[in-house]
Amino acid sequence: MEFSHVPVLLNECLDALKIIKDGIYADGTVGGAGHSSQILKRLSKDGTLVGIDRDNEALAAAKSRLEDELAAMPEGGRPKYYLVKSNYGDMPQALKTLGIARVNGILLDLGVSSHQLDDPDRGFSYMKNAPLDMRMDTEESRTAADLINDSSETELSRILRDYGEERFAGLIAKRIVLERQNHPIETTGELVRIIEKAVPAKYRNTGGHPAKRTFQAVRIALNHELTTLEACLPDLIDLLALGGRLAVITFHSLEDRIVKNAFKTAEDPCICPKEFPVCVCGRKSKGKVITRKPILPTEEEMAQNSRSASAKLRVFERMGEE
Repeated sequence: MEFSHVPVLLNECLDALKIIKDGIYADGTVGGAGHSSQILKRLSKDGTLVGIDRDNEALAAAKSRLEDELAAMPEGGRPKYYLVKSNYGDMPQALKTLGIARVNGILLDLGVSSHQLDDPDRGFSYMKNAPLDMRMDTEESRTAADLINDSSETELSRILRDYGEERFAGLIAKRIVLERQNHPIETTGELVRIIEKAVPAKYRNTGGHPAKRTFQAVRIALNHELTTLEACLPDLIDLLALGGRLAVITFHSLEDRIVKNAFKTAEDPCICPKEFPVCVCGRKSKGKVITRKPILPTEEEMAQNSRSASAKLRVFERMGEE
């Protein structure tokens, strides 16, 4: 199916990045290039865009869209762009391979794309029956079905609790283990039915679809989303040139908390006891948090794109010594 993804908080991201026409910008989750195509339009022939994604379909769609943008520009004024198949957590190495040491801006649009949700073959959606896949990189061998069928009851319960904030994590994990004794759980439809059996009847119609939190948790665990995010944010900040900005769009509280805490630590890394009159730990600030409160979508955007409703944008600016 045709790759489609509506970029969330587009104008807010472009404003937050403070794009300079000769700068170098990296989109760590390029998707279909919804954000990147607009960044590219704002660059001169001396500017550079690097798009990173681990989804082959996304990279193909991004290439097509960026080529269309370049074709509309004067031949002598076209910026350079590179597309790299990688995880944004490996951005430092990806940029090093391209001979890039510092960038003027980085964008991360986290979570699952509209295309991945809408394509039933990808197995991300609890609304469509499909193979239980959920791989963001389809060349990876382990699928959501493997995770569901191979994990212990204790591990499943932990995943649903920690990554889905699922109040019935224990009940759902127990039901999954019981059901898979009869046959492997291989489709999204099977998993949904198991979850519906596990959740007490009086709670099934409250707080959205009963499978929503479980599917989120399985996807996050399978693709190592939160561990990658937490590990890489300090490295991404280090990639910024002075005045460069890191803009991150999150879609649930777990992601947002990680970004908020990482930005706060980068701004004020001191670990000295509060009673010390001066800092003696030697840790220096890397910059400042631009968004004391996250930037949220407008009412108009939420009306046009319901999937933007939970989006939050946080921004950090590099300052001090490189």
